[in-house]
Amino acid sequence: MRIRKLTSAAVGTAVVALLATACGGGSTGDGDPTASSGGGVGTETLTVGMPNGVQTENQNPLTSASSSAMSLGYAFVIYEPLMMRNQAKPSEEPEPWLAESIEWNEDYTEAVITPRSGVTWSDGEDFTADDVAFSIQLRIDHEALNTAALPYDKVATDGTTVTVSFTASQYVNQSKLQDLLMLPEHLWSEVEDPTTFTNTEPVGTGPYTLESWTPQAATVVARDDYWGGQPKVPEIRYSSYNDNNALTTALTTGEAQWGWTFIADYENVYIAADPEHYHQYAAAGLGIDALFLNNETKPFDDLAFRQALNMVIDRQELVDVATSGVNPPLTNVTGLPLPAGDAFLSEAYAGQDFAVDVDGAKALLTDAGYTWEGETLMDPDGEKVTFELTNPAGWNDYLTALDLIKNAASQLGAEATVQPVNQDGWFADVIPPGNFQATLHWTDGGATPWDMYSDMFDGAQYQPLDKPATWNFGRFQDEASTTAFADYAAATDEADRQAAMDVIQKTFVEQVPAIAIWSRPATAQYSTQNYVGWPSEEDPYNQPQPTGVQAAQIVMNLEPAS
Repeated sequence: MRIRKLTSAAVGTAVVALLATACGGGSTGDGDPTASSGGGVGTETLTVGMPNGVQTENQNPLTSASSSAMSLGYAFVIYEPLMMRNQAKPSEEPEPWLAESIEWNEDYTEAVITPRSGVTWSDGEDFTADDVAFSIQLRIDHEALNTAALPYDKVATDGTTVTVSFTASQYVNQSKLQDLLMLPEHLWSEVEDPTTFTNTEPVGTGPYTLESWTPQAATVVARDDYWGGQPKVPEIRYSSYNDNNALTTALTTGEAQWGWTFIADYENVYIAADPEHYHQYAAAGLGIDALFLNNETKPFDDLAFRQALNMVIDRQELVDVATSGVNPPLTNVTGLPLPAGDAFLSEAYAGQDFAVDVDGAKALLTDAGYTWEGETLMDPDGEKVTFELTNPAGWNDYLTALDLIKNAASQLGAEATVQPVNQDGWFADVIPPGNFQATLHWTDGGATPWDMYSDMFDGAQYQPLDKPATWNFGRFQDEASTTAFADYAAATDEADRQAAMDVIQKTFVEQVPAIAIWSRPATAQYSTQNYVGWPSEEDPYNQPQPTGVQAAQIVMNLEPAS
């Protein structure tokens, strides 16, 4: 049996992040963070800003829709994953973090996890294999907590190792297992309902513990007994601003030194305010933003209209106006970000690029039985074609894009309206149950395009309207592509994988289950005024955002500026 093993080449208690030396903020890589050769502990508080409005006291790291800890990102410096992936370079092997290794069997239906020794929870209890098994079993027992939608079979411990099995091959989902945040069994085993548990006194293995919380901000402080060494940032304040504009002001004035928001004309608005210290880094990958279409309600239950709308959207205009050119435009009709996706592109669509074609779209609608009353588009049932575009208030890039899509639809005679909604409501009551007609949403990136496409239209993730869906929010169903997604995940050679990918791309191009809008690099803003060692174009050790599992690696790489 062939074993695929993910483990560190370093010895002893090596971890994934080498702290920067002196004030240079050097690269991470294989090494021991306790072995940093320069720089003492800093004295300045690092302020992280997010444009997420007033928060609710909830520190549950498993319920992203209602958790302040997940919304603002401090969950990821309290709780930690099994492995640390470089999301800026997804093809790189992941580095050990709470797991020293993960070994897969030949068909990727079983993984053996060896937890790191010498790790303690912030309350002093040892981190063990039982904690890993419990953290996985919790997701098996509570479907709502299995947000990665992994098809678990069973999990068991054997001394110092944990074996988890799956009902299908997990070749494409290895990263989802690696990203799982671990929980302390000795505390969470007493929780009656982990899906509603607010966890107001969080205990994790991470480098920080929660010191204070208000509806506007949370403060975490560095542990002096962290398994990975002493963090050089003594305190991090996570502040929640009302919208993108408020956070932009905070970043530009230096009130916040790390954040993730869209800044129109960022070079003149943000960078120019302090060119020496202000930076924006966009880590490319295979994720995109897409217009998710409700395939089970008018007008998007009709293929002809989905195709027609896809034909009149000007993607270069969307990028130029809505993102100030930050997000690279998508050019190929498969929606693949290129050149990142070159190796996965179906030969059938090589060189086929998006092009605005209003006349062609109108001809297609005419052939499908649509008519016009004056300038107004009427569907085959004789009803006006109208739809609502929905996204959270304050998300300026998305809302600007929706306005441009509305204008594109008007060229067909369709009447679209843009409806901003409350962000928490969008996450909880709009997206999961399919309570929308069209909405912009991101996809995962992953090491292959499987994640990107699966998020948009994998039939295996289909849920009826009003029942919460993890992905495939548009409720698309197609037997051929659903089979192809499964075939790709189970294939044992590249030829079979590409054959399945060809089917997936054919479905996306011809049936338009969602509309690809632009490439989605992971972008963040940060200041080197007080701390250095951030991810960058020159040192792309991970993507730079504060709201993901990579946050623990980033903060452990930071050192006081000279």
